[in-house]
Amino acid sequence: IGGRSGSYEEVFREGRETALREMEEDARRMGADAIVGVSIVYEGGVSQGTMMMVACSGTAVRLG
Repeated sequence: IGGRSGSYEEVFREGRETALREMEEDARRMGADAIVGVSIVYEGGVSQGTMMMVACSGTAVRLG
């Protein structure tokens, strides 16, 4: 109760980093300089046999 699991944290960290990297790549392809208003949502679980989804959204902007 109330503990932390290193393996769960690693799975969530990897999912977050992948989702953010893909969003950043999409923004670059659109010619954006930055992404603002980023939101990250986690769905599902990490127990054996289940899937986890990490979705992120934001607004790609051009500066200047």
